[in-house]
Amino acid sequence: MQNPNTTGAAHVVIRLHPKDDVVIATRQLLPGTRIDSEDLVVAGMIPPGHKVATRAIAAGEPVKRYNQIIGVAREAITRGQHVHTHNLGMAEFAREHEFGVDLHTTAAVAEPAHFMGYRRADGRVATRNFIGILTSVNCSATVARSIADHFRRDVHPEELADFPNVDGVIALTHGLGCGIDSQGEGITILRRTLAGYADHPNFASVLFVGLGCETNQIGGVLESGGVQHGNAQLRSFTIQESGGTKKTVERGIAVVREMLVDANRSARERVPASHLMVGLQCGGSDGYSGISANPALGAAVDRLVQHGGTAILSETPEVYGAEHLLTRRAVSREVGEKLLARIAWWQDYCQRNGAAMDNNPSAGNKVGGLTTILEKSLGAVAKGGTTNLVDVYEYAEPIRAKGFVFMDSPGYDPMSATGQVASGANLICFTTGRGSAYGCAPSPSLKLATNTALWMRQEDDIDINCGGVIDGSASIDQLGAEIFQMMLDCASGTRSKSELHGYGQSEFVPWQVGVVT
Repeated sequence: MQNPNTTGAAHVVIRLHPKDDVVIATRQLLPGTRIDSEDLVVAGMIPPGHKVATRAIAAGEPVKRYNQIIGVAREAITRGQHVHTHNLGMAEFAREHEFGVDLHTTAAVAEPAHFMGYRRADGRVATRNFIGILTSVNCSATVARSIADHFRRDVHPEELADFPNVDGVIALTHGLGCGIDSQGEGITILRRTLAGYADHPNFASVLFVGLGCETNQIGGVLESGGVQHGNAQLRSFTIQESGGTKKTVERGIAVVREMLVDANRSARERVPASHLMVGLQCGGSDGYSGISANPALGAAVDRLVQHGGTAILSETPEVYGAEHLLTRRAVSREVGEKLLARIAWWQDYCQRNGAAMDNNPSAGNKVGGLTTILEKSLGAVAKGGTTNLVDVYEYAEPIRAKGFVFMDSPGYDPMSATGQVASGANLICFTTGRGSAYGCAPSPSLKLATNTALWMRQEDDIDINCGGVIDGSASIDQLGAEIFQMMLDCASGTRSKSELHGYGQSEFVPWQVGVVT
């Protein structure tokens, strides 16, 4: 990215690449505004974060941003004109998928960073120390929430008073589990997700509650994930075997009280940053996402990988159109082909269901300046930094690799982050340009604002402002260092804004695939 163009002393537009056909407005531009460095006059009102044409573009001609095609002109566009949904449309074009041509060595740091985490018996490290109540089916959701609610500090503070090392008791419920093919793809994904949470290091112990007669039996969940059952850290029972709602809640409360004693024995200790596994999310994106917060998060990811940690890029429909940039970083053709196979699956999935891959951006994304899914995807992949793509995983599949990886998921943020946590993420970083009120449990979520106006408006929900990139007061590298340090601090116990607000339990949303009968 070049330095923002200026008129006088104020940044008014940003040019991302010398060959781009558009520049990005850093503020609302009025008709007649002259942009000296582009030698053009604005032809109409341009909202902040939106695109201005820097040359005459013929109808049907491709338009570039990031030196990549983001669409084709629906009609002739003049210099200085606003470029958006009224005159720019989706473009289908062949992309050359090269494999490994941008590979480079990422040197490990001489002195790895550390954070204060909980080391589990199997060697994994937690960033939080919760007791979890999970459900096999929607029918047991009310009971699970009733058990967890009994231990809320604002309801019965005395229950946790003697357990300062326990972050809380949380219930993660869902609307699935029955009326589903017992051998189909839907139940496979659900079981993989639940098994990942049952075995997550951020849970000191887990209580699994079922109804009893559901298709998604608890035993099937645990067996599918190779999760050991019957120890003090994992207990389960059903409403039917326990004698109904009241008795099940009472039984659950008694079990949790036993679990609290063991969980409280855990204490934070100094551990290497290589134990961090960070899920990368963006939601409520705008025209600045690919300029400020996403590349700043990418700079933090590069640091994390240098220190031996793992970062997970996801939201497959929101890398569509930019996947060729990721295959160039794949450590092998096999890894690159795995990513393309997931893209192909999504294309077939959309076709089968009468949908289209370009049904994005959302209404809010468009108000913020994003026009096509190609443009959105090119900005979204910036979250993944610049290091090699070492592996590709399916939704909620356990992640074993270190470094930068991809996990297949929908673009819907809660659903995508749920899969990342099931895969092992013990921290989430979430960029937003329009504003987000999202949190995640049991893994804390940090939110990054793409612009200062959002930060000033919604500071109670945002952990760091990346808007300095837009006005020139901060660099990508500087913010990358700040975000990496914030990751370490949050992993060490500093609570994120979403945690302070109590977000996390309602945002557990497993991916629902297949027929429900």
